[in-house]
Amino acid sequence: MPHIPLPDHLPGITGLLEYRLDTAQPIRELTQILLRGESTLSEGERELIAALVSSRNCTNFCNAAHTKAADLLLDNDEMARAVKNDVETAPVSEKMKALLQIAALTQQSGRAVSPDAVDRARIAGATDREIHDTVLIAALFCLYNKYVDGLATVAPTDPAYYQMLGERITGRGYVRPPGGYSKS
Repeated sequence: MPHIPLPDHLPGITGLLEYRLDTAQPIRELTQILLRGESTLSEGERELIAALVSSRNCTNFCNAAHTKAADLLLDNDEMARAVKNDVETAPVSEKMKALLQIAALTQQSGRAVSPDAVDRARIAGATDREIHDTVLIAALFCLYNKYVDGLATVAPTDPAYYQMLGERITGRGYVRPPGGYSKS
């Protein structure tokens, strides 16, 4: 049960963002830029970063939502699961493995991101912007995960909910629909 009153029909982060539209707006804008804006990383790769961080933070809602978004964007229902299980054996490029390791280090502590981890990413072909955005996406999802868990939001257990949410995320991105979210 959430620690504050939230709309029953808006579990997870969605209810929190509706609770304070003024603070939600810049968070949504940053998320839209990082996960859907111009980048040399695909939208699916960026969703893998969000899924990995949320998984390691044990935030069920965000883990399920961003795993499904990655699955849909990559057209692969096993990729996110493989990444979360073991980045090093996951079927992703060496560059992506290095960036995902940076995301995992960021999730532990920003100071855990070592020069060796950054060098590995550069040697694998990552640009400074890709390294920057990986750290920022990981940090943003640590914020989201603490926000969702800190206020004890509801995380549905029905996989169909996350299928719908993944389709909404991949179709519309992270912008709030005009008029908000209806109960239907």
